[in-house]
Amino acid sequence: MGEVYLTKAGYQKLSEELEYLKTTKRRQLAKAVGEARAHGDISENAEYDAAKDAQGMNEKRIFELQEKLANARILEDDMPSDEVLVGAKVKLLDLDSEEELEYTIVSELEADYTQNKISVTSPVGQGLLNHKENESVEIKIPAGILKYKILKISRE
Repeated sequence: MGEVYLTKAGYQKLSEELEYLKTTKRRQLAKAVGEARAHGDISENAEYDAAKDAQGMNEKRIFELQEKLANARILEDDMPSDEVLVGAKVKLLDLDSEEELEYTIVSELEADYTQNKISVTSPVGQGLLNHKENESVEIKIPAGILKYKILKISRE
C-alpha cells in the first residue's frame, strides 16, 4: 500500500476507530464467541459461526486501519489556499443552474458525500485539482459535462 493522504481530522477519526475496534469491539466479539461456544456442539452452531465471522471481519478492519495509518501522510495546515489541493474547501457556482455548491477535497478514505467531502480521485475532485479562484472548469462525468466557476478556496 502506498502513501495515504489524510487531513488531521481524518487521521484522528481513523485512529479513534482503530482504538475502538482493538478494545471495545474485540471484547464484545470475544464474549459473543464464548457465549455461542457455551451453547454446545460448535460444528452445527450457526451462532458460533456468525460470531467467529464477525471476529474475523473486525481483525481484518484492524489490520487495514493499521496499514493505512502507518502509511498516512498528514496534510499540512500551511498549504497554499489559492489553489485547489487536497484539504481545500471549494465554493463553486454551477454555470448551468446558477446554484452555489461547496465541497471539501479529501482523500478516498475521508470522502463522505453527505458532508460534502469528495474524493480527490473522483471525477469532480480531479477536475477541480490545481485550479485557482475565478477560473471556470469543465468536468466530464458519465452523465455529461459539469461547468463550474471557482468562487472561493479556503482551508478548514
